[in-house]
Amino acid sequence: MGQVVKVVRRQKIKKRSKARGQGSAEKPRLCVYRSLSQIYAQLVDDNNGSTLLAVSSMSKENKALKGSKTEVSRAIGKQIGEKAMEKGITKVVFDRNGFRYHGRVQALAEGAREAGLVF
Repeated sequence: MGQVVKVVRRQKIKKRSKARGQGSAEKPRLCVYRSLSQIYAQLVDDNNGSTLLAVSSMSKENKALKGSKTEVSRAIGKQIGEKAMEKGITKVVFDRNGFRYHGRVQALAEGAREAGLVF
């Protein structure tokens, strides 16, 4: 499968999943993006069009994380879960952003659940 076909397929899936789950201030959308080497997660309030908080493996505090990409993803999930709990957010809508729920995306979701987020 060519690179262009994969991108188009992911964009279609992303559009469908975003239509299903809209985030609000009480129940924001946990949006995940993974590149080849990094992973990013953010809580988005779609009503106001604002990002409530964001965590990535690129930030200064997470540069020191060691281990496989999956282990780093789980740590990022725990971190965004803990930060959300500090802000009083307990429920979220999970948006896998067109990526399969497998590997690093699944590890991030499990890490967030371990931290106490419900979705």
